Amino acid sequence: MSHAPHPDPADGLIDDPYAVYARLRDTAPVHRAAGPDGSPAWLVTRYDDVRAALADPRLSLDKSHALPGSYRGLGLPPALDANMLNMDPPDHTRIRRLVVKAFTSRRVESLRAPIRRTADELLDAVEPLGRADLVAAYAAPLPITVICDLLGVPDGSRLDFRAWTDALVAPDPARPGAAKEAVVAMLGFFTRLLAEKRENPADDLLSDLIAVRDESEQGDRLTEDELMSLAFLILFAGYENTVQLIGNATLALLRHPEQLAALRKEPARLPAAVEEFHRYDGPMALGIRRFPLEDVTIGGVTVPAGETVLVSLSAANRDPRRFPGADRLDIARDATGHLALGHGIHHCVGAPLARLETAIALGALIERFPRLSLGIPEEELRWRPSIRARGLLTLPVTF
Repeated sequence: MSHAPHPDPADGLIDDPYAVYARLRDTAPVHRAAGPDGSPAWLVTRYDDVRAALADPRLSLDKSHALPGSYRGLGLPPALDANMLNMDPPDHTRIRRLVVKAFTSRRVESLRAPIRRTADELLDAVEPLGRADLVAAYAAPLPITVICDLLGVPDGSRLDFRAWTDALVAPDPARPGAAKEAVVAMLGFFTRLLAEKRENPADDLLSDLIAVRDESEQGDRLTEDELMSLAFLILFAGYENTVQLIGNATLALLRHPEQLAALRKEPARLPAAVEEFHRYDGPMALGIRRFPLEDVTIGGVTVPAGETVLVSLSAANRDPRRFPGADRLDIARDATGHLALGHGIHHCVGAPLARLETAIALGALIERFPRLSLGIPEEELRWRPSIRARGLLTLPVTF
């Protein structure tokens, strides 16, 4: 196996990761690499291997199973770290059972009208200008509004939260302490918010979760750290992934005008098209790191117990062994089976909401602006400096 370091961003992993992943799928599908934090990891790139790894109970999400000193992820305090992304059954099962009730098809469908109303209001604001940065003016404020309304987060805190998530996902090298500052700020924010909701409960998800924490039988009860971590995860994931998907999907349509024309002609295709957008250029390039509980063979390679395994969702979703013509955007494709939202017991619990938001956002956008086009030369587009998250820094367009 190759022991070369993870490809440098200068080699195209930020601007064009798919060319890098294509080479790895063909030459080193289970590749000894350096992870996002610089620590050694095994990078898995073929669809069948990634799918199997996502559902393998021998690959733990619990960081306590990492070899001592081998993993240097972002250090979150216990009050933000006790979430499902760091848990195995039975704790994961217990918490997921409580959370899934918040994302029933009925509850998600009840959000359709508010989401469309928010989308229309955001487009109303930019329409007279004739141009906009769609990330800042549309793709970002839409999901943060939806998830904050769902949780019951006050309006005045929403811009701060966007800055905090940016600092965690794509840290600015010029501000080496920004991520830690964001963690401290979020910890204080959620502490105050939970206290306020306990004092004045309302008809929102956070109040419901507090009731579960305080009133449930002991067997199902959340700890205080689990409650705060869960609120953090829902807000973080509900915002972060959707904003990137809306931006990536819009760019994909602008780069493929025939696909955009097909959607304009048949907007009923949007739900299926959203699955193709997830597959083609999803918001999470890498899944959550995993640690083998024992020596595990992946793609013919034995990975020792305790070492870090990274599964590339982006590479898997472009694997031509699973999706013929995988580098081509095709909204008529059957993209079911893509791994952008995970697989197995860790499949994204908020997937129905993410799908609905993206379909409404894209539908409203292409309906409102028949002359939508990219506002700068394509080579001037800049991607977030992250090999874990896949998203644009800005998306200038004209109407």
